[in-house]
Amino acid sequence: MNDGVIAVIGSYTSGAALAAEPIYARSNVIQTSDGTSNKLLSRGYKTWFGNAAPNSAEAKFTAKYLIDVRHFKRIAVLTDHSSFATGLADAVIKNIKADHGKVIDKAFITAGSQNFTPVLTKLKALKPDAIYFSGYYSDGGLIKAQMAQLGITATFVGGDANQNVAFGKIAGSAAKGAIIVNVPGPEQLPYPTAKAFVAAYKAKYHQSPPSVFTLTNADGMRAVMQAIEQTKSVKPAKLEHYLHTMKSFDGLTGQFRWNDKGERVGSPFTAFEVQADGSYKIVYPAPKAG
Repeated sequence: MNDGVIAVIGSYTSGAALAAEPIYARSNVIQTSDGTSNKLLSRGYKTWFGNAAPNSAEAKFTAKYLIDVRHFKRIAVLTDHSSFATGLADAVIKNIKADHGKVIDKAFITAGSQNFTPVLTKLKALKPDAIYFSGYYSDGGLIKAQMAQLGITATFVGGDANQNVAFGKIAGSAAKGAIIVNVPGPEQLPYPTAKAFVAAYKAKYHQSPPSVFTLTNADGMRAVMQAIEQTKSVKPAKLEHYLHTMKSFDGLTGQFRWNDKGERVGSPFTAFEVQADGSYKIVYPAPKAG
């Protein structure tokens, strides 16, 4: 903060973003991040700009998919203890109940503990037809693999933090058939600028972006750069006003804007099915023909 920084792009987790948010706000430094905890919107900091939609928006889509699209009757919810994952889990449960769905259990794991068979064995006895996990891919991949080892046939549905190429590598052959909810992945984005970005990324790093959050954070940076160009200023107050009031921004991840709380508006969610080769296939909403 002592080096004249104008903006900080991307804190990966909500926990990190929440801890940094008041520090940046006191120093009047713009913060754009893919943290999705609704707590990030509740403090009233004008310096906060979310690069991804908040948990509440994802939860509403997730509940619709679980209840209205897949018609699951017995849903178990699994989460870790992080502010992000617990917030998302609670929001999903709230929306499932609002849609008259049934949550048979809410269980916790300790992130990074590797062995999830005790809690999965408990859930197996409850006979769920779906297990929703709100935590991160590093645990989600292991959970999916251990579900297969225990003979659990319930559908694994993961929140957005499971959308990472490492999920399939961790889960191995068990990854096939897992459902992950997020905005479209890097390979599924239809926009010319996104396709060019992904191609340039592959050319430089010889691999695809690990998740869509690479592109959402790039959008945060690009929006700040546009604000500087359009206002011809680096004064935080001018940049913040521009970002809060712009009608639309043509991002790599589609058109969006920020409201007065810094919430990203304009994030079309999708449900992906993990394929045998680890790639994603959009299963909801159904892709448009042609």
